[in-house]
Amino acid sequence: MSNVDHPSHYNTGRIEVIDAIDDWGLGFYEGNIVKYVARSNHKGDRLQDLEKAIWYLGRLIKIEKEKNKRS
Repeated sequence: MSNVDHPSHYNTGRIEVIDAIDDWGLGFYEGNIVKYVARSNHKGDRLQDLEKAIWYLGRLIKIEKEKNKRS
């Protein structure tokens, strides 16, 4: 296993998170939200990863609100 391509926290189940993100066609923000939540139990600081997911979700919500204002 490579620490660049496949660190241990990438492979804790039957599929890698990136494969799910690609299969589901998620964008940058959605993909990062899923990534941080899915991997949060398998890295050193779960709370930090959950906070990162919230940060990306906040950005996505802000973007969607701006889109709704323009339409």
